[in-house]
Amino acid sequence: MTTSLPLVFEAPKRGLPPRHLADLDPEGRRAAVVELGEKAFRAEQLSREWFGGGAAALSPATRERLAPLVRPLLSVAREVEADAGATRKTVWRGHDGTLVESVLMRYADRTTVCVSSQAGCGMACPFCATGQGGLTRNLSTAEIVEQVVRAGEPVSNVVFMGMGEPLANYARVVGAVRRLTDPAPHGLGMSQRNVVVSTVGLVPAIERLAGEGLQVTLALSLHAPDDELRNTLVPVNTRWDVSEVLQAAFGYVRTTGRRLSIEYALIRDVNDQPWRADLLAKRLKGKLVHVNLIPLNPTPGSAWDASPKPVEREFVRRLRAAGIATTVRDTRGQEIAGACGQLAAVEV
Repeated sequence: MTTSLPLVFEAPKRGLPPRHLADLDPEGRRAAVVELGEKAFRAEQLSREWFGGGAAALSPATRERLAPLVRPLLSVAREVEADAGATRKTVWRGHDGTLVESVLMRYADRTTVCVSSQAGCGMACPFCATGQGGLTRNLSTAEIVEQVVRAGEPVSNVVFMGMGEPLANYARVVGAVRRLTDPAPHGLGMSQRNVVVSTVGLVPAIERLAGEGLQVTLALSLHAPDDELRNTLVPVNTRWDVSEVLQAAFGYVRTTGRRLSIEYALIRDVNDQPWRADLLAKRLKGKLVHVNLIPLNPTPGSAWDASPKPVEREFVRRLRAAGIATTVRDTRGQEIAGACGQLAAVEV
């Protein structure tokens, strides 16, 4: 199916940052270390140190020779906190001046970082500030991982729900997942089950992800159960419609055994009608799925607003009555433009 909508699946041809340790698998790191005139085993020492496993026993001369592999790729342009310090948004500046954002959220039982996978986004969803800004470039694997490594504290969960469409930067996102979950000294050693990869519904990429042998959770940003409305809210729907997207997502569930998360931003008088709740329930009936309802967060220039609480409660009631596990997301960071759909990488 063709479309004239400004969807962007390939990032503009702008240079990625220099090669970094975290861009490489263990074999690639050993080769890179040898290229710089050191013994291959130094790669493990350097990896352990960079991923936070302790200082390596490297001489000053060795450390200087290997420095190109671990130079910081991102610098902090701005940090701001909300929720009594429980939420912190960081605006990062890349080597080329590109700005991206990540959000750290502390909970009683976990610490989560919401990472960006692209600078901007080419999916053009009209209720999302990132999508309205367009796509600048993909982030490298190391730039993605660095958002977690430099969080300043241990992180238990990572969600790819920041700036960008993760599956439009497929190879680097999968590489980042592996670095996050590879055991020490090769990675951070996180559980794959504590990683969530979101998508607006790039069907070929979803099918490819199912074959990666990963146990990450797939989160599908659906936002409407019918094609007529979803074509507007999520323009990629004109390429792969609701039925096709759900078929691919359910295929991921069958292959991995992981429960699918359906992300659904509730928008007043747009997608919150009772009949849409019933249609959503019908499409999800009998599947291993969980619906995550998101009260719409305000974005500059948007006339849309969150659904009233009584409407939200009725939507929830109808889904649960149909046997669909449903929760309403705990909104974090709204006042610092750090909540879902608000990331726009504004420095000041």
